[in-house]
Amino acid sequence: MTLRIGIVGAGANTRLQHIPGFQAIDGVEVTAVCNRSLASGQKVADEFGITQVFDDWKALVHCDDVDAVCVGTWPYLHCPISLETLAVNKHILTEARMCMDLDEARQMHAAARAKDRVAMIVPAPFYLLAESILLEKLRNGFFGDILEIEVRGLGGGYNVDAPLHWRQRRDFSGQNIMALGIFNETVRRYVGHEKAVMAHGKIFTRERKDPDTGAQGTVDIPESLGVVAEMESGATAVYHVSSVARLGDSFTFEFYGTKGSFKMEGGTAMAAGKVWIAGEGDSEYQQLKLPEHPRNGWRVEEDFVDAIRDGKQVTHTNFADGVKYMEFTEAVQVSLAEGRKVVLAEL
Repeated sequence: MTLRIGIVGAGANTRLQHIPGFQAIDGVEVTAVCNRSLASGQKVADEFGITQVFDDWKALVHCDDVDAVCVGTWPYLHCPISLETLAVNKHILTEARMCMDLDEARQMHAAARAKDRVAMIVPAPFYLLAESILLEKLRNGFFGDILEIEVRGLGGGYNVDAPLHWRQRRDFSGQNIMALGIFNETVRRYVGHEKAVMAHGKIFTRERKDPDTGAQGTVDIPESLGVVAEMESGATAVYHVSSVARLGDSFTFEFYGTKGSFKMEGGTAMAAGKVWIAGEGDSEYQQLKLPEHPRNGWRVEEDFVDAIRDGKQVTHTNFADGVKYMEFTEAVQVSLAEGRKVVLAEL
C-alpha cells in the first residue's frame, strides 16, 4: 500500500532533502504541498510532479490523500501543524527546531503519547556516521568519564547591511537561538542531560531591513551567545555560538575524559567533517575512519517511513528528546533575561 506524504513548507532544505528523499523510497508518494503562497506551492509541485497544491495547511492535513505530514516551515508553525496532524490520526515529521518554546514542546509530546502515530523531528545531522562508534567506545570506557565538553559554532561574519533573517526574529523562532538546539541535541547523545545553565548573549545590530516588506525590523535574538552548562553527570559543557564570526571554525565538538578525548570538527551539517580520537596514553589524536554513506548517515525520510511501516523505534529524533533540547533552550533564554543561573528541573 502506498504511503502518501503531504508537505507543509517547501523551503530550500525541504526541496533539497525531504521531497527527493521521500520520492526515492519505493511505495512512497508525495501527494500534496502547501507553501507560503499558492504560486510558490505550484512551482514546487511542477518541479517535483506533485498533484495537489493547497493554500491552507489545515486543508492539506485533513486531505484524504495524505497519510503523513512533513513540516518544513519556520518554528512558529511546528506546534499547531503537529497537533492538528496528530488529532486526525496521521503521522508527523517536523523540521528542527522542534517548536517555539518549552510549553509547545510539552503539548506536542503529550499529543504524541496519546496517539498511536509516528511523531518525529528532523534530527541534528552532525557526525552521524561516527556516532555508533563513539558511543561504543564510551560504553567500553575507552575515554573514561567525560569531564569537559566544548562546542563552537562560529560562522557568518559581521554585516550591518544584511537583511533581517527569520532566525533573528522571535515571532518566527521563539526561544530558539541560532543552531543552539541542534548543537545541544548532538551533545546530549553522548553525555546526557543538563542540570543547570548560565548564559550571556549579544545583539550587535538591533534593526535590519525586512526583505518581504522593505521596512526596518527588530533583531531580538542574540547574534553571539555563550553558555556554561553543568551536566547531570558532573561534567561541564561550554558553548560559543555566533553568526558574526568571520572565518570562524564552523562546527566543532570536543569531549575530554579521564582516559581519552574525542573531537568532531569541520564540515557542514550534511558534510562528514573529521572525527579524531585519543585513548589513554596517546600523545596525539588519530583520525577515525568512517564508512561511506551518500548523505553521511543522514536518513531522515527512510527512518520516518520505517517507523510507520515496520514500527521501528524513532531515535533521531523523537518528541521526548525534542522536549529535552527545548528545555535547555528555554533555560538559556531565562538565564539571558534574568541574568542568573537556571536549574532545568525548575522549568
